[in-house]
Amino acid sequence: MDIKQNKSFKWVWITVSVLFCALFTFALIPAAAAQGNSSASANSAQVRNYHNTMQNVFDFILRNYVDEVDPKVLFEGAMNGLFEALNDPYSVFMTESDMDEISHTTQGNFGGIGLHITKPTVPRPDGKPMWVEVAAPMEDTPGWRAGINPGDFITEINGIPTETITMDEVLGMLRGIPGEQVKLVIKRGEKMEFPLTLTRAVIEVPTVKHAMIGDTGYLKLITFTPMTAERSIMAINDFIVNGYKYLILDLRNNYGGLLNSAVDISNLFLEGGLVVRTRSRIPSENRELNAKQYTLVSADIPVIVLINRGSASASEIVAGALKDRGRAFLVGENTFGKGSVQQVFPLNNNGIRITTARYYTPSDANIDKLGIPPDLKVNFPEYTEENAVELNKLINANRIPEFVSKNPNATKEQVEAFAAALESEYHLNLSLLKRLIRNELHRTEIAPVYDLEYDIQLQEALKIIHSNDYQNLLRNVKTIKALQEEANDTLAIAS
Repeated sequence: MDIKQNKSFKWVWITVSVLFCALFTFALIPAAAAQGNSSASANSAQVRNYHNTMQNVFDFILRNYVDEVDPKVLFEGAMNGLFEALNDPYSVFMTESDMDEISHTTQGNFGGIGLHITKPTVPRPDGKPMWVEVAAPMEDTPGWRAGINPGDFITEINGIPTETITMDEVLGMLRGIPGEQVKLVIKRGEKMEFPLTLTRAVIEVPTVKHAMIGDTGYLKLITFTPMTAERSIMAINDFIVNGYKYLILDLRNNYGGLLNSAVDISNLFLEGGLVVRTRSRIPSENRELNAKQYTLVSADIPVIVLINRGSASASEIVAGALKDRGRAFLVGENTFGKGSVQQVFPLNNNGIRITTARYYTPSDANIDKLGIPPDLKVNFPEYTEENAVELNKLINANRIPEFVSKNPNATKEQVEAFAAALESEYHLNLSLLKRLIRNELHRTEIAPVYDLEYDIQLQEALKIIHSNDYQNLLRNVKTIKALQEEANDTLAIAS
């Protein structure tokens, strides 16, 4: 299916994934309340007392506070307080502007910089300020092309410290008219801090990319929408036509989307059996979702899944199912760790997003706040403090953008010569420098489907999948539940 033909659908379904992130069932608030009331009958009098007290205090403030108070401000403050008390970053009160933002997203006519972000509503346990944190950049967007990484902090937006503003205000500043600029200050680790100026674009991210790497089909899923399975089927059929013998499924920096889409993708690899189960206080939320008997990827096709800390939610459902069912070998880094289910309910012009269940992998493991460990850990080189200082100097000196500006069509030889010059001056890894230069060159282009020269995780996946050890490695893979139990036993012994 041609991507351009589906532009009007993309943001509709991306919005659906925001509205019904991992939506397993659709329930009305009164029904949920009835379940809660039945289980809380013993303290119903106390609940009524709290409710009446809150109403009385609300009325008292409106009548007696020294200045006139806008009841809307008081209402929103009270609602925010209720959700902050849950200490759950995924359960929040949504203001009118939040709901309007969802409506704008559905129309697909707003600009942004393409970042999945989070912002704590309570003080961080590590004592850091309440900055905006990047969970994952979206591919081929301004944020991704600027080299923003998962785990980066946005400390300022247009000169305003992010610790002093709400998520609603953050989104209002990051999103706006395409073509206008947004100025950020990025903090990476303890030593690096640098400014970035990004130009907003209409964020229209394709859901699937694919290519052949020799005899290996490479399938990259960027997000999970109702079109993801259809586009993946087209990609796999293309692999079949090209005589593929192996498959690499890349879920890195895929922040999730629709549960049904994750199950549909699992269907392509699993012949029946459990994909994921959910558990909740509400019986209707307790479900088991199984794969269909038909599978498109033959059982004799070796599969490797690439994961990193930007792989979350629906990505973790797929990775967890394939790992626990012994269908794939996982390479990369520990995943994000989002093992809970949220639903959004409208309240007049406002709304609430609330966690209603937790999901469990086929081995009965919940990965919330833990993530899924890879079967083989492959990390990109980490910066030493000295590296961070030098890289910070390089970024703030603007050397790479200046080079690209003067050499927009730089040859491989020019890139290597410039990287070698930077290496001698800043004492940084040559491969890292070449990657930074190439990223800058790709700022105004669609990124390549894969980057075999610099992607060490993909390189390792190809080595394993072509090795004679693949089947032995796969047979020795432990389930997520077994790994969690081993970790708990180790902690118990240590304590």
